[in-house]
Amino acid sequence: MSNPSVTYRPDQADYQLLAVIGRGSQERATICLALHKPSNTHVAIRRVKLDLYEEEFYGLQHEIFAAKQLQHNNILPYLCTFINKNEIWIVMPMMGFGSCKDLIHAHFTHGLPEAAISYILRDVLQALEYLHGRGHIHRSIRASHIVLSGQGHVCLTGLRCSTSMWKDGRKLKAIHEFPKKQFSAIPWASPEVLEQNLLGYDTRADIYSVGILACELANGVVPFVDMAPTQVLLTKVDGPPPQLLDSTTVIDVPMDDNAGTQADSGLGGSTASATNKDSISSPYTARTFSPHFHHFVNWCLQGDAKDRPSSSTLLNHPFFKQIRRRSVESLPSLILPVTPLTSSSVISQNQESLSALTDLTDQMETVALQDEWVY
Repeated sequence: MSNPSVTYRPDQADYQLLAVIGRGSQERATICLALHKPSNTHVAIRRVKLDLYEEEFYGLQHEIFAAKQLQHNNILPYLCTFINKNEIWIVMPMMGFGSCKDLIHAHFTHGLPEAAISYILRDVLQALEYLHGRGHIHRSIRASHIVLSGQGHVCLTGLRCSTSMWKDGRKLKAIHEFPKKQFSAIPWASPEVLEQNLLGYDTRADIYSVGILACELANGVVPFVDMAPTQVLLTKVDGPPPQLLDSTTVIDVPMDDNAGTQADSGLGGSTASATNKDSISSPYTARTFSPHFHHFVNWCLQGDAKDRPSSSTLLNHPFFKQIRRRSVESLPSLILPVTPLTSSSVISQNQESLSALTDLTDQMETVALQDEWVY
């Protein structure tokens, strides 16, 4: 993370762009690895073109304001923002491991280890405890909005979608607004957000999203991702909740057996429906998650928001008793052999050379970047 003793000036001359590591917002935004010359450290710079639609501009404005207003150890900070030519530059700490979605896609296609997930979810809940305590709802909890530093520090991003329950000096009991242009977030959205009824929703909508996030991190796939929006709503309201995929929930189907009961994971169909046991089901039946992890997910995914716990209550869940050290000390060892993008073996902090930058660019090109990087 950033050094509080370092000053990040809004001056393009202080930053040397090294490599493009991500894109987003329909190619209007570019994420670059950069060198902060005064401190000789790496940062990430999000460069957003100014030819934004009016609605997109106000969304970016809200995001920058929220990042400045909401400061917590587990929320990614914006070090400075300024306009350079026809772009807005947003300077952020360089998160060497990228997002959890990047990790899943490139390295853990069938899900992260349970111990690693416990560290990640604990830090996400600490960020949510801070947000909810100030009357803010994140509304877009998902793997692509969780980033990890090279030291294993976990930060929540995606504040563009957040909203406050404070209106005109008073705190509302519920809000009714559906996040604009957030149809891609429907698989993570709670039933009450999708229903858009008179009861509205509150901070407990984020807790449902944490349950979907837990399934995403553990299974390597997002529940409901292949369903039509209407079907997602009906399934979330009346169907069984998603679940973790392991030996207790997935039936391994023999090669010559085309029948039998299948486990429904909420992924848009049975995950054990393949007739070849060496295909889909084998990676899941070879592992068993702890009963505490199963209970944690089930508790988050209660259809009725009143039955869900608060973020503070979840932080005391037995699932987190397996954590013995802080995540900044343990998480990198749990996601081996993955190494951060700014590993010292790739580029030296004290010596810049053309070959080092070439090697770095080649490494960046091997990273599978999904959708967009919003941090």
